[in-house]
Amino acid sequence: MKLLVIGGTQFIGKHFVSQALERGHEITLFNRGSRPAPDGVESIKGDRNEDLALLSAREWDAVVDTSAYIPRQVREAARLLEPNVQRYLFISTVSVYADTSVPYVNEESELLRLEDPTTEEVSGATYGGLKVLCEEELATVYPAERTFVPRPCIVVGPDDPTDRFTYWPVRVNLGGAVLAPRGPELPLQWIDVRDLAAWMLRGLETDLSGTYNAASMADRFSLGELLRAAKRVSDSDAEPVYMDEEFLLDSGVRPFADLPFWLPEPASNMFRIDASKASEAGLTIRGVDDTVRATLEWQAERGDPDLKVGMSLERERELLSAWVTRGDEDRHA
Repeated sequence: MKLLVIGGTQFIGKHFVSQALERGHEITLFNRGSRPAPDGVESIKGDRNEDLALLSAREWDAVVDTSAYIPRQVREAARLLEPNVQRYLFISTVSVYADTSVPYVNEESELLRLEDPTTEEVSGATYGGLKVLCEEELATVYPAERTFVPRPCIVVGPDDPTDRFTYWPVRVNLGGAVLAPRGPELPLQWIDVRDLAAWMLRGLETDLSGTYNAASMADRFSLGELLRAAKRVSDSDAEPVYMDEEFLLDSGVRPFADLPFWLPEPASNMFRIDASKASEAGLTIRGVDDTVRATLEWQAERGDPDLKVGMSLERERELLSAWVTRGDEDRHA
């Protein structure tokens, strides 16, 4: 196939392009050129907000849109490409749903609506609603049978720019007492970037269409399983110390920032999205040990830099000490 990838040089796009090349597909990248294109790949340098005309009158079998966050970007690209590009793959998000505090949200669940649908400011408050509008813009141009819309949950693994998953294998690798939220049963859900890229590619190869929650099956993974896997892979002496949510919140610990993947109940049901439709459509999820191992190898390859999220070891030690002190006080009360 001849594939146009908008973006394509970091994380999801990077892994998609790598796998597509391995399978013999012809790739054209369209991006601002801030990162080099792989060998053998045509690169068209331009900003999608200003230079879409560079793509006019060109033909591809499909476009993979990795970088649209506001509806105007999808509308303009779809209108330009539709006459000459048969299929449009748009990467959306599970953040499109109105209420993820209930478990097992599926593709038919109510979608999020922005108070101001004209905004083009992308933030934590607008991200999901803007992606909803992006999906809707695509549907006004391309018929449903020519679109493929994965809605990934948290994407993890090598090249992850957020460090959210990376925090836990890296911390466990350091050993010792590891502060962990709630308990080992805390539900987690993710998709390894390599699994997502492979499924997207197979979907294009087999003319898969529709909208899918791209995630591990709900309730497959837990925090305890992740920490045990990290301990096995790194051969660490780490031992988790689980702290209840009330203590963490009272201590000023920020969910998802200081402790990635932790959301207090019922918000933690965000990690119990129903992904059965994607599973039935061929999405496969590798075991946690593989993802942990690849993440640690990548972290080492990039020089083990400081992570963008998570608490410092000093702050962790303070909380561990306070937790022990509280337990002693409770026992002597």
